[in-house]
Amino acid sequence: MPTFDEAFWDACDALVRSSAVHVDRPAGTPHPRRPELIYPLDYGYLVGTTAGDGAGIDVWLGGGGRTVTAVACTLDLFKRDAELKLLLGCDGTEIATVDRFLNVTAGLPCIIVRRQRAANGDA
Repeated sequence: MPTFDEAFWDACDALVRSSAVHVDRPAGTPHPRRPELIYPLDYGYLVGTTAGDGAGIDVWLGGGGRTVTAVACTLDLFKRDAELKLLLGCDGTEIATVDRFLNVTAGLPCIIVRRQRAANGDA
């Protein structure tokens, strides 16, 4: 029987598998309302899903496929909302890049929860 943590990550992966990913902010492009913010990785959302802000669930895309490797939990004091962003196929460097972009560059307080590998090496 899976642990609660495994069930969460399995549900995240199932949601990603059953959704199209739409990249609306490719790496290297500026934020639409804050042009000084340049996206370091592809950023988009899962089509047909709903996040706390009423839009699709946000995703960051790394180079390692579509497995959810971490989540970013953000709190926006200006918009007065909180969101969960899925990091797909991100390695340690890419996770650190997203963390730095959100917390430092964008000034959006967040914590990153990394997926722990099982003893057999599976995510």
